[in-house]
Amino acid sequence: QIQLVESGGGLVQAGGSLRLSCSISGDTTLGYRGAWFRHAPGKEREFVAGIARGGGGRTYSDSVKGRFTISGDIYEKKVYLQMNRLRPDDTATYYCAASTAVLNGLVSSSAQYDYWGQGTQVTVSS
Repeated sequence: QIQLVESGGGLVQAGGSLRLSCSISGDTTLGYRGAWFRHAPGKEREFVAGIARGGGGRTYSDSVKGRFTISGDIYEKKVYLQMNRLRPDDTATYYCAASTAVLNGLVSSSAQYDYWGQGTQVTVSS
């Protein structure tokens, strides 16, 4: 059992940057895949980025590729999301998630993730 807590959200102008942190507590020795999702009002929850055990296997949604960078490792109890060149449509609540096993080809599916944080709000003004 692990617990995830996000931090680092806030209000930023378009073009600015934020760094989100996900702090993990509990036993991480099983090895987990980590991910960031976001949820904006009136929209479906959306995969943002994922990272495999050991910090490799990074994947990104097309909407953030080239602007966001995921780093860290659930095993090391820290996962980060560096967000650059933010846009108003990045406004959402951002969630850190973890899974002990993700089926191939389904890394972007929220149903694959067992553990979730409470979320941190990111608001980008135009």
